[in-house]
Formats: sequence, C-alpha cells, structure tokens
Amino acid sequence: MVKISEIHSPESIAKYIDHTLLAADATGTRIKTLCGEAVKFGFAAVCVNPYYVSYCAKLLAGSGVKVCAVIGFPLGALTRDMKAEQAAACVKLGANELDMAANIGAAKSGDWAYVEKDIKAVVDAAGSAAVKVIIEACLLTDEEKIKMCAAAKGAGARFVKTSTGFSISGANANDVKLIRAAVGGDMGVKAAGGIKSFRDAAKMLNAGANRIGTSSGVKIVSEQQIL
Repeated sequence: MVKISEIHSPESIAKYIDHTLLAADATGTRIKTLCGEAVKFGFAAVCVNPYYVSYCAKLLAGSGVKVCAVIGFPLGALTRDMKAEQAAACVKLGANELDMAANIGAAKSGDWAYVEKDIKAVVDAAGSAAVKVIIEACLLTDEEKIKMCAAAKGAGARFVKTSTGFSISGANANDVKLIRAAVGGDMGVKAAGGIKSFRDAAKMLNAGANRIGTSSGVKIVSEQQIL
C-alpha cells in the first residue's frame, strides 16, 4: 500500500498516474500533448481510446511510459467475443495495458459466471498486457463489488478499477478500501473518476490504490510542487 508519507515530490506521485484523455472530441494534437506531458512528468501510462493506440505507441516508443487502451468502454455491454477481439487488436497496435469495462448488467442480474468468463476472455486475448477491470462501483452494492473483485481475481486480471468516469459518480476512498480488502495485496487497485487534485490522489493512494486514472495529472503534480 502507498503511504502519503512516501509522496514527497512530483516524481513520487507521477509514477502512479495514468494520464487520461478519453473525450469523444480528442484530437491528434491533444493526444500528442498528452504523450509529451506523460514523458515530461514520468507518468505510468497514457490511457486513450483504441483509435489512438498506434499513434501513442509511436510517440512513446522507448520512453518507459505505457500505452493503455480502453476495452468495451464505457458501458461494458459488448459481448465477450467482441471485447476479446478489441483487446487483441489493441495489443497488436501497441497497447501494454487494457482497461476493460466489466459487464455491469450481467453482474446486476447475478450472472457471475458470465462476468468472470467475460473478463477471462479479455485476459486471454491480452497476452502479456495487464488487464484492469472497471467495475463501475457507483452502480454496485458492496456485496456486488466484492463479487466483482472475486471474478476479476479468478479470471487473472491484474487490477480492479473503480470507475469509468462516465457514470453517476467516480472514485471514493471507501470503495478503494473495500476493493483493496477484497483483492488482497497481490492485485493492483486503480482509482479513477473525479480525481482532480493532489489531495484527492493522495487520499486514494493512502486508501489502498496503487494507480490513479485522471485527466488532471499535470495539475496534480504541479499542485504538489507548491504544497
């Protein structure tokens, strides 16, 4: 678990950030800026829609910054075969990580076998690329969140992610704590949605997250410099 006491410089929080741009109107120019900022500040990854994966892979080659693509985003309602095809295509284009939206409808229907198979299909298609499962915690009960974490763990995913940032609310510290307790210390926990300040990010890291998804990465590390 990351402790606030360990976050003592811009670099020390930057390495936990997935610098994110998933807007429908994102232009190539904005994506290029995103990648430049990720290299400058040492962010963990850029998180983009599949259309920009190959472009980001070229811009970030040799930099150490990973390319993360979203899969079945934002609703998670594609069939598992569609998600698997999308995952394989994104890896082929240069994605190192995949943030997949879980099937929330199946979860709310109690079809946990399908939920796990859905995740497993993406994990299998991803090969060595890390899969982060977006559970959209704001739409689930605590019991459902725990079951979703179990499905992600059983399917071999590397992370559980709180939110897409496109639903009714984003990350909160209580959900991060619950997810961390559910997955244990071996899986990653990514907090995303509504994280706009250094204090927001530090709170999530202290609650048990070890990755932050945000479009405010530059603001966060810049704020940290003056605290």
